[in-house]
Amino acid sequence: QVQLVESGGGLVQPGESLRLSCAASGFTFKNYYMNWYRQAPGKERELVATITSSGNTLNYADSVKGRFTISRDNRKNTVSLQMNNLKPEDTAVYYCNAVYSNYYDYWGQGTQVTVSS
Repeated sequence: QVQLVESGGGLVQPGESLRLSCAASGFTFKNYYMNWYRQAPGKERELVATITSSGNTLNYADSVKGRFTISRDNRKNTVSLQMNNLKPEDTAVYYCNAVYSNYYDYWGQGTQVTVSS
């Protein structure tokens, strides 16, 4: 059974940090590209960060470059998103996504991140 379980969301003030984690199981994690998406109320889901299967290539949305860092541990089957200098516009539900060969596509249930003073 495929599972992606996100954790680490919460309520923080602007300028603070959070670290999201996603624990994967039920598939060969090391073969999959991993993505973090987010969706704010009333907005479309947005791709935030991508890491290739080996971890050698990272990509970020312009809105988070320099503030967010994606990483993975293929031994522990986890992917993380370190979020620094958070802004109110980062408020959203954050989703972990696993993709392989443009055919296998798995999603977590999401974790809420709220940035507010």
